[in-house]
Amino acid sequence: MSTYVFGHINPDSDSIVGAISLSYLKNQLGEECIPTRQGDITAETEFILNKFGGKLPELKTSYAGEKVYLIDFSNTLEAPKDIADATILGIVDHHKLGDITTDTPLECWIRPIGCSNTIVKEMYDFHKVEIPKDIAGMMMLAILSDTVIFKSPTCTKVDTKAVKELAAICGVEDYKALAMEMFIAKSAVKGASARNLNTRDYKMFDMNGAKVGINQLEMIDISALDDRKEELFEDMKKLKEDDSLHTILVLLTDIIKEGSQLLVVSDDESKVEAALDTKLQNSQAWLPGVLSRKKQVIPFLQPQFK
Repeated sequence: MSTYVFGHINPDSDSIVGAISLSYLKNQLGEECIPTRQGDITAETEFILNKFGGKLPELKTSYAGEKVYLIDFSNTLEAPKDIADATILGIVDHHKLGDITTDTPLECWIRPIGCSNTIVKEMYDFHKVEIPKDIAGMMMLAILSDTVIFKSPTCTKVDTKAVKELAAICGVEDYKALAMEMFIAKSAVKGASARNLNTRDYKMFDMNGAKVGINQLEMIDISALDDRKEELFEDMKKLKEDDSLHTILVLLTDIIKEGSQLLVVSDDESKVEAALDTKLQNSQAWLPGVLSRKKQVIPFLQPQFK
């Protein structure tokens, strides 16, 4: 019986590539694993798969009765609805510890670093398993994505070391130039619906009983969305109602200017203002230097709901 490996809903590149890289490692260690995904992939992930000939993991949304490994999350709001009926064998993650619990002991690799694939790289090294060129290339780009080409405050020396070693394996000399190509693909918004833009990297969090949704859209130039703000806000209101949220935030992150335009729809905007030490004007604010949701937004927002 196979074991399934998957990341969070609304999967990003770290989740998809992590499912692929971790599955390959487990298979080399004698454990039959299949990479899967909980949703559609982004244009960025498609770029990564196409660049290195990666196979798209199968779509699977129910795991009752299955053995599974989770990568890039440990939060029930990002898990399949029947996760409690699955046997979780392990978790590989770089976020804060979530609320998922297990009935049996499990393998955990949870590190405060920039990307889950960096942790998977450490697992390969620990087990002395060689990484194939195609998987190394995908892992390299996943790390460069999550660390915003090393600009994110979540980036560590472990991440930069992993990228350099993976680049050597896959034969890419100018990995930063390739990463910029990836971010250009990620920045494409022409023809995308407001719901697509608002949920490209959308995650829900239980903040002391209040449900908060946060989406982050990383782009080369966020001014491409200047004339779509009203449309984004209208969809945010609908999404807030659909998911029964107290607050929904959208971070339009400009990787060149190194900051984020914050859009807010909330039952109480003062909580967001206090958390991020900013003043909202028309439910918006520019947050200079803010590139990381997990390190620069969530740790300050959650205490406001105590």
